[in-house]
Amino acid sequence: MMDQKVAADDKVKELIRKGVNISNPLSVEVGEEVNLNQISGKAVKIYPGCRIYGEKTVISSGVQLGYEAPVTVDNCQLGPKVELKGGYFNKSVFLEKASMGLGGHVREACLLEEQANGAHCVGLKQTILFPFVTLGSLINFCDCLMAGGTSRKDHSEVGSSYIHFNFTPEGDKATASLIGDVPRGVMLNNPPIFLGGQGGMVGPLRMGYGNVVAAGSVLRKDVDLENKLIMSGSHPAVVVDRIPRAYPGLSRVVENNILYITNLIALEQWYLNVRKSFFENQEFGGLIFEGVLEKLRLAKEERIKRLKDMASKMPVTPGKGQDSAKTPEAKRQFFEKIREVEELLGKNADEFVDREKKDRFLTAFGKHREKQRGDYIEVIQSLPRELSRAGTQWLESIVDPICTQAATVLPALNLFKKSRANI
Repeated sequence: MMDQKVAADDKVKELIRKGVNISNPLSVEVGEEVNLNQISGKAVKIYPGCRIYGEKTVISSGVQLGYEAPVTVDNCQLGPKVELKGGYFNKSVFLEKASMGLGGHVREACLLEEQANGAHCVGLKQTILFPFVTLGSLINFCDCLMAGGTSRKDHSEVGSSYIHFNFTPEGDKATASLIGDVPRGVMLNNPPIFLGGQGGMVGPLRMGYGNVVAAGSVLRKDVDLENKLIMSGSHPAVVVDRIPRAYPGLSRVVENNILYITNLIALEQWYLNVRKSFFENQEFGGLIFEGVLEKLRLAKEERIKRLKDMASKMPVTPGKGQDSAKTPEAKRQFFEKIREVEELLGKNADEFVDREKKDRFLTAFGKHREKQRGDYIEVIQSLPRELSRAGTQWLESIVDPICTQAATVLPALNLFKKSRANI
């Protein structure tokens, strides 16, 4: 035990020698497994009471840990100038200038892109926030992907005391919600989305760009229109018989899960083909990029697992409901064909993508970047509208064919009959 303590003390001393600002070394703990070569000595400040664990932990220049309260970092990859002010952070990635306030609780497979941030007491797990997305205080926002906005002054936001309901009475977590999307969201040129405080969303839902949801609203239905003001009333008081595992909204739930997973696939391709080169000149860029890909893989695995878990309950499900999956045939088919769906979602994206659209965009993007220079945010914000549209078309050529094939595998569920042009 004493040897472990000495080893930990030695690591803290080595960090100080590297230039890390640790004002109270005796209060800071660094795990034996931590690779000090993955912690920058440039403008990094670690406040009293912090703990750093994990062989995959990366801490880049300008990072500040624990300004408001002690911080525990466990196998996270932190980009430049990230601020984690207090709380617990596990197996997640924070890109440049992302931040979380006091009482943050960020668990595995989260990705906060540039300048995404949360105030105090925010809980996240399996959550992806695109650049600039802002979360207020006292929020539970697990199993979401949120995009929208063009800058720190024009950003998507979630009001304080908001909750994403991601666990059903049946014990399902096939409930991830797509707030915005990937093909359009990565272009950083769409109107922000606002979810008013003291409200909630019953996943899995889809939400279009530019929408404003009034405070106190609890959303239970997709909003695929855009630029709307949405006010949701309370359920009327009623007591009725409950039918276990009825799944009256099965088609919509399956559809939203497949769409969410295909968006994760598109985001992975965006990182591999566009974002990768921006990490190459960044301190620890390769390690952070690997961390992003790992989190996207974990996110995809989680969503497929949850979909399979729900499918396994279908044989004992009564055929009662109000939608296109109200017959026992739809439920039986979902149960029997889930393996085919899993195989479809596990295929290489190159099997679906429109190669011409991909090459056209990447060639034009490369030329634009040579002229524009700058970091990732600056380059994307400077894209001409037609080039952004071409990039969206490339990514949609990944999403749409997978959704179409899934509908073919599960014809009884009547999937993707509604246009997704405004989602």
